[in-house]
Amino acid sequence: MKFGIVARRDKEEALKLAYRVYDFLKVSGYDVVVDRETHENFPHFREEDVIPLEEFDVDFIIAIGGDGTILRIEHKTKRDIPILSINMGTLGFLTEVEPPETFFAINRLLEGDYYIDERIKLRTFIDGKNNVPDALNEVAILTGIPGKIIHMRYYIDGGLADEVRADGLVISTPTGSTGYAMSAGGPFVDPRLDTIVIVPLLPLPKTSVPMVVPGNSTIDVRLVTEREIILAIDGQYYEHLPPEVEIRVKKSPRKTKFVRFTKEIYPKYTMRIKERH
Repeated sequence: MKFGIVARRDKEEALKLAYRVYDFLKVSGYDVVVDRETHENFPHFREEDVIPLEEFDVDFIIAIGGDGTILRIEHKTKRDIPILSINMGTLGFLTEVEPPETFFAINRLLEGDYYIDERIKLRTFIDGKNNVPDALNEVAILTGIPGKIIHMRYYIDGGLADEVRADGLVISTPTGSTGYAMSAGGPFVDPRLDTIVIVPLLPLPKTSVPMVVPGNSTIDVRLVTEREIILAIDGQYYEHLPPEVEIRVKKSPRKTKFVRFTKEIYPKYTMRIKERH
């Protein structure tokens, strides 16, 4: 069994815990590699065990950080590697265990006492080409000029679904429904559902409403106004696009896989939503 370790780069406690996990697994006889960026911020790992995240070819990744660390892993790895996530973030909607439970959780993983929770992702095509990361949370189409709205139409499976005048449009997975989509007025969607959430961002009054559509839907977005836009994926990747661009969003063939120890969704999600607000 081979492990990869990735830690939050700006938090010393996360980096130190990452080294303790690394040392524990090495002493236990397992193959372990460490993300290069983790090593750059805590240069105590063996050089021969340090590789770029893009080259990870392991059985499991142990992520020590918050949701941002998980999104970094998902954007850079080439395979759908199961992630055991230790919460070193703020709320940690995606994380599984708290730091004091780290080694208990790792032992359960080593003993096979876990299950894999699969989450859908979204793939974005710009003028027919896919050159951007898949989204675990959301694809956001935003105004390129603060204070200026954009006028767009979006189509579901070829049919006009809505015409929107707003600061943008958020297209979210159920996993991402607790993030940007919820801040924009969208609902909490149980992450076990195979759906896509579409939420206008600060629309003009009574011009549009949030929608939940089947997960196998194809969503095409066309701009009416001649205005530059920004494409944002998971709040991690950004690209400026011209107004004549054609954007298509659909479910990705890839999935995110999480190591879980319980199948309970509630009250974890509902309580964390309340904490955030």
